[in-house]
Amino acid sequence: MTSRISRIEAIPVFSPVSSANDLDGTADTVIVKVHDEDGRYGFGETDAPPSAVKSFLEMPTAHLWSRNASEILVGEDPVEIAGIWQKLYDGTFWPGRRGLGIHAISAIDIALHDLAGKQLGIPAYKLMGGARREKLRPYCTIFPGLAQGRPVRELMTEIGRQFDMALQAGFRAVKMEVLFYDLVTDRELVGLILEGRRMLGEDIAMAVDFGYRWKDWHDALYALERVAEADIFFAEATLQHDDLAGHARLAERSSVRIGGAEAAATRFEVREWLTVGKVGVVQPNIGRGGGLTEIRRIADMCELAGAEVVPHGWKTGITSAAGRHFQAACPAAPMFEYVSPRVFDSPLRRELVSPEPAVVDGFMELPTGPGLGIDLNEDLVERWRVD
Repeated sequence: MTSRISRIEAIPVFSPVSSANDLDGTADTVIVKVHDEDGRYGFGETDAPPSAVKSFLEMPTAHLWSRNASEILVGEDPVEIAGIWQKLYDGTFWPGRRGLGIHAISAIDIALHDLAGKQLGIPAYKLMGGARREKLRPYCTIFPGLAQGRPVRELMTEIGRQFDMALQAGFRAVKMEVLFYDLVTDRELVGLILEGRRMLGEDIAMAVDFGYRWKDWHDALYALERVAEADIFFAEATLQHDDLAGHARLAERSSVRIGGAEAAATRFEVREWLTVGKVGVVQPNIGRGGGLTEIRRIADMCELAGAEVVPHGWKTGITSAAGRHFQAACPAAPMFEYVSPRVFDSPLRRELVSPEPAVVDGFMELPTGPGLGIDLNEDLVERWRVD
């Protein structure tokens, strides 16, 4: 039995352990709760500035294209998720459309999947059409942090340590972050990636994140041609994010799948990455690109275009849970990004939600709990909220 939406709530949360000089997306989040008339709530998050998202959701209505989110949501049936998505998109078209507005809608959409699933007693992926696979395949992101004065050998030692921890945790797919920038030449970078492959062995799937290293596709191609022997599953963030023409030139010539669109919002922007950028892997964040409703549409579009979806997911356990339901329901998703609290030391990732599913020989079981299937640590939220 469903009940109507009664209110929404946006809660900025900041970890006391963070560094403004690094690139750790798990240092903060904004939790969006959608409450129903029976006292239940679903929750989601987005990877965007928490105070800005809160302000966007609480801004007063100006006109029909710039409406307050609560005015749109209150009284709606949370099961009608796609219909609510459209009302939010239309009602915030003027200040939203792409960027912050879509980020806020993404958090609401994830929360609606959680709430509707709890009301009906079913996992969120069943609201997306049901399971399209029998088990899930996460990949573990390996990130030593930015150099911040450390030599590259120290960074490679940390990468090796995280490789070992990921394999011990059950992962059989990883992504090696090589955000070394001026510490190494392109030729030296090639050698380090080949070293990473030797550390892992031949049987582990390996992607590489270059952190937008190059401004010229020729330079990117030079490196990719020389690491192809390492059997790279896909290359992420090779060129500047909005250089679609460069991505197309690179994708046409590289034997390694080229990824892109990690900052893209909605299927409309992702379509440009497919038709203009010609990438083989699109990587929009579920909590930024439109939520579970929109990532499913993106996956359907990619299936028609012969491309794959491997969403960006460097955030808390809320995003990790959304990734599980996404891959369960979408056949065009060979794997999904997973920040493992057993590998990357982040208090917010480790403690915000539970339980943490097991990875056995590279795979996870399908989620079974209602909604997202996770519980929010309300005590931690109360300690670390900043509003």
